[in-house]
Amino acid sequence: MLSLLFALLDRFLVPAPPEARVDWLRGKTYAHRGLHGNGIVENSPAAFSLAIERGLGIECDVQRTADGQAVVYHDWDLERLTGRNGAVIDQRAEDLARVPLSGSTDTIPTIRQFLDQVAGRAPVLIEIKSKRDIRVSPLCLAVRRALEGYQGQVAVMSFDPRVSRWFGRYSPRIVHGLVVTEEGKRTLLATLRLHLAFWQARPQFLAWDVRDLPSKFVATQRWRGFPVLTWTVRSAELAQRAADCADGPIAEGAGLAA
Repeated sequence: MLSLLFALLDRFLVPAPPEARVDWLRGKTYAHRGLHGNGIVENSPAAFSLAIERGLGIECDVQRTADGQAVVYHDWDLERLTGRNGAVIDQRAEDLARVPLSGSTDTIPTIRQFLDQVAGRAPVLIEIKSKRDIRVSPLCLAVRRALEGYQGQVAVMSFDPRVSRWFGRYSPRIVHGLVVTEEGKRTLLATLRLHLAFWQARPQFLAWDVRDLPSKFVATQRWRGFPVLTWTVRSAELAQRAADCADGPIAEGAGLAA
């Protein structure tokens, strides 16, 4: 009875997206943080260039700087990828542009620089980094401004349901999705939290943790018309699971060779 109630609320609160808006997401492989490894740093212009050369889509991470810009970088702090100290959100974009990524001449690009580099040659997934104690609207607005006039295939997504909800409300022309990990939890409380996030986000697609597949929830939403991507595919085994249960892998390493 409870599962039927959840299904009815899903249909009522989160209508399926128009097929023409989201079908481009399907049937593609996305390079997780660009095609990195073997000396190529993640989320770097070099990694994005290699992904384009391979004919792959690109997934990247974006977060906000002290001066309200959106830069392409995954970690909250600089240490792992630059050897420097400090949180990204405390730096100015122009200062980060002078910080070399470890073992590379590349520096941290803004989202606009990244989009100029891709120039529509690859489909793009932009994961917007968020924390519960950080307002999402300034970063969402910075990304929306960077996307103005961009002609390529692009979608935004986040673990934070507030992000997808923001784009649905203030920039509905941009395809927006919800990133999900269940961490193996299939309890009633975990299921309730999953549906609450889905209802709040009102996404047009899902990006699911491959470790949590197969999933009844995923199968149901795919049947309803929601594209489902899956991350992070790092092996041939996970690539097969992605092919069986989702519409496109977000992959790296051996997952791209499968």
